[in-house]
Amino acid sequence: MAVQNSSLSKLQSLNGIFAIYKKQGPTSADVLNTLKKALLKVVGIGEGTKMLTTMLAGSKKYRAVAEFGKATDTLDVTGNVVEEKSYDHITKEAFEEKLKQFTGEIMQVPPLYSALKKDGQRMSVLLKQGQEVEAKPARPVTVYSLSLQDFSPPYFTIDVECGGGFYVRSLVDDLAKALSSCAHIKELTRTKQGQFTLEEHALKEDRWTWTDISQALQPCPKPAGQQKNAKKAKSKHKPTSSESEGDNGDQND
Repeated sequence: MAVQNSSLSKLQSLNGIFAIYKKQGPTSADVLNTLKKALLKVVGIGEGTKMLTTMLAGSKKYRAVAEFGKATDTLDVTGNVVEEKSYDHITKEAFEEKLKQFTGEIMQVPPLYSALKKDGQRMSVLLKQGQEVEAKPARPVTVYSLSLQDFSPPYFTIDVECGGGFYVRSLVDDLAKALSSCAHIKELTRTKQGQFTLEEHALKEDRWTWTDISQALQPCPKPAGQQKNAKKAKSKHKPTSSESEGDNGDQND
């Protein structure tokens, strides 16, 4: 019990956020539960849990491997094939030219199977229950960069850097339709999220230890509310000249 309490105390002393590697297959919730069991805390530790939204703001990068010729209801490999089309007419040059139409500010319809909600429930859950769900209207999204990394029909690999609310599954589906074919995602890897990159920051499961996490933690700035309260407290306490000269540390806050 003493050892367990010591480990818990160590974890509770940490504050910040860190990136982890999510392998293909398990959902984000599955991975998080595994991490909880290993560390008794979530990915954002202590005050870091309150800062996740702010700290993870920014662009995202993905690498997607997709397959021409087959469309699925989920737009990825987990779904059922709902359509098949030829793709022999698609050339590498035509593909790269079409990518230009999907770069910049574009309109995108989110996939039906998604975390978006209808009447308080996820659309993906409603569909699995057999209920009819209408597609959400197209919305503006941003694609900062889009490039072809490999073209080996029926497979192709693209790199995408995008803003929030963007679905790579929808991109692949729309791109194939624009080329008079269909496609679905076989593999999707997030290579960057805000300040975190897959190569430099993401911890794989064998490194989910207190030592590795404490070294990988990104410090969290104080929440805005705490900063305001600190400023108010400072303004109420007006130091004498001897106090301000004798405590140089406060002058740099």
